[in-house]
Amino acid sequence: MLITLSQIWIVIIDFVLWFFIHISVAYIGTMLPAKFINPNYWLFRKRKWENEGDFYEIYFKIKTWKEILPDGSALFKKGFRKKRLTTTNADYIYQFILEVCRAEAVHWIVILLSPVFFIWNYWWAGIIMIIYAFVANLPCIFAQRYNRIRFKRLLDQVS
Repeated sequence: MLITLSQIWIVIIDFVLWFFIHISVAYIGTMLPAKFINPNYWLFRKRKWENEGDFYEIYFKIKTWKEILPDGSALFKKGFRKKRLTTTNADYIYQFILEVCRAEAVHWIVILLSPVFFIWNYWWAGIIMIIYAFVANLPCIFAQRYNRIRFKRLLDQVS
């Protein structure tokens, strides 16, 4: 803890900052031009261990809960809704792939920002903040990766 604050201020700052981080990173991600998003970038590439998305189905039963995840893009005018695939047009599917890359990047950035909470929190609370970041963002990352694998396969079929 670099800054000493009362417990009430720590709690208030934690809540407000988490809200600000989630919203601002999502907004900046939404505003990022598509030309800066590359689905072939190392972060977004399909991994062998993902086994064509089966990893997420077998170990996390993703089909049973991914629909209940919030779609943060609904918060912004320029947001691309990712709840449902609305057409099988190749251009739309490619746009969908770009958007799940964008969403995954946003969630990774939120996780990367979590150590900032060590500045005013006790060390154990900082660890709780990092755990929260993973618990809140990994399900979304898993859903984006799972969907991207499926949509890339679909894009190959319709192209």
